[in-house]
Amino acid sequence: MVTKEQVVSAQNEWGAGVVKIGSLKEQRAECEAFANEFLDKLYSFEAGPVLFKPTKCAVEQFRPTKAEALSYFIAGEDRACAEDKGFAINPWTKVRFENSDIILEENRAIAMGNYFFTDLEGNEAKVEYTFGYKVKDGALKIDLHHSSFPYNPVVA
Repeated sequence: MVTKEQVVSAQNEWGAGVVKIGSLKEQRAECEAFANEFLDKLYSFEAGPVLFKPTKCAVEQFRPTKAEALSYFIAGEDRACAEDKGFAINPWTKVRFENSDIILEENRAIAMGNYFFTDLEGNEAKVEYTFGYKVKDGALKIDLHHSSFPYNPVVA
């Protein structure tokens, strides 16, 4: 049975990885290498498509491949999606999760809530998320990642 502690640990690792990607912004080769390792370790792209719907995408909203996810996180000249600016290279100094709830099963977990990204000035961006995890080789790997900004009635 997947435990809440495993999910929280996976979330902490994800947040730390996003922060580290941003810290490597000026060392592009290291940033690319780490971002590739981050995606290999935390997402299940090797098993097939990942249901990945990142926050800041309007044209290519869904990113089922590793190349498209990498493009979202770090952009670059060879990015897979032209609209990408490199979400993770913002950079962020902290990421924290507030789970609304977590569904735990034998080989799967689903977590939903808000996560907060702190920028260099200490401003926090609140984003809603749903992450689905499955056990792969004894570790939790993300196969569902949906995030969006909270509803804003002024914009709607």
